[in-house]
Amino acid sequence: MLVENAFPADIRVWNEAHTLSQAGYPVTVIALRKPGEKFHEEVNGVHVYRVPALTVFEKLGGARSTVGRVIGMFQACMGYILEYLYFTSACFLLSIYVAFQRGVDVVHAHNPPDTLFVVGAFHRLLGKRFIFDHHDLSPELYLSRFGIQNGDGGTIYKTLLAIEKLSLRIANIAIATNESYKQVQIQRGKLEEDKVFVVRNGPDLRRVKVVPGDPNLLAMGKNILCYVGALNPQDGVDYMLRALQHLAFTLGRRDFFCVVIGTGDAFEQLKTMTDTLGLKDYVWFAGFVSDEELVRYLSTADICLDPNPSSPLNDVSTWIKVMEYMAVGKPTVSFDLKETRVTAQEAAAYVTPNDEQAFAKQIAFLMDRPDLREKMGEFGKRRINEELAWNVVSQNLLQAYASLR
Repeated sequence: MLVENAFPADIRVWNEAHTLSQAGYPVTVIALRKPGEKFHEEVNGVHVYRVPALTVFEKLGGARSTVGRVIGMFQACMGYILEYLYFTSACFLLSIYVAFQRGVDVVHAHNPPDTLFVVGAFHRLLGKRFIFDHHDLSPELYLSRFGIQNGDGGTIYKTLLAIEKLSLRIANIAIATNESYKQVQIQRGKLEEDKVFVVRNGPDLRRVKVVPGDPNLLAMGKNILCYVGALNPQDGVDYMLRALQHLAFTLGRRDFFCVVIGTGDAFEQLKTMTDTLGLKDYVWFAGFVSDEELVRYLSTADICLDPNPSSPLNDVSTWIKVMEYMAVGKPTVSFDLKETRVTAQEAAAYVTPNDEQAFAKQIAFLMDRPDLREKMGEFGKRRINEELAWNVVSQNLLQAYASLR
């Protein structure tokens, strides 16, 4: 497995690797190395080789002036290109080393970057199998991150489309996170339907479960709001902060406290924005936390938030945070996006996409309706247990591997 992320911190990759290992497949993961981590170790039966991370330029790409925006986009694009080439090259060399040390039958690439198809193509020439695990639609991610209107992405957008197509055409099979991604693989990648397997981002209920609430948060006597996830420009946390400003200062609701869990390229920018909006007493950025802290904060929350705005990527993507909210029986306020509605159904309250005032009003409405919150939470928890938990959706992963025999 190849993943440009930390392991086992990347939950989807950990779930897949652990499931395959438990099913009898010897699994080796090549991942990024965080400070303090070993180059090579065995994690619950999974061998991990780690590559030092390379960071070139900041990648906010959100400057408001025309010149600043162009410079920011150029730096971000150059940074991604260099980092992707570096990681792909490192994976290529390490995959050869692993092939001699442990043997390789299948190369399983988790995108982004989509350039990992190079590693898969080399091993296919040696008679091995290649799986493309489609985490993100890279062309749509590019459009969404930089606020580019669909169809106007220029050379970079077209290049990303071409690389995505290569990844899909070279793969023996592809894995999609939802039905929307599956249709992209079939229509844009020209894959046959029986070569595509949907493996959703279901939460592992051994990890995400209800525990006693956080005493410090409970002692506040306020409605506890919670956001879990990445803090990148496309993730909409800025929308959430503006909605919370409206909640506090327009609607006059000061009886809330919001815990923001996660990190990303926009982390410092969002903290500064919080102070600028006058929300310092209402929002706490917890950063990256342990699993134990994560489930404690989620268990404490009254309402969870999914502020992903409508965009070419977000409209068709599935967010694991929404399913984690559901797993602990919490209601969600979300913009009305296609795949979010497919996932959460009655466990979420939906508002007009990108309407921050409507988002704030819906939070206020749920704050005053504990009975409705409980009903929504119970529905979500039941849906996870019966249909979306990892022990259920992981069966498709095993079917995908069985198809390679």
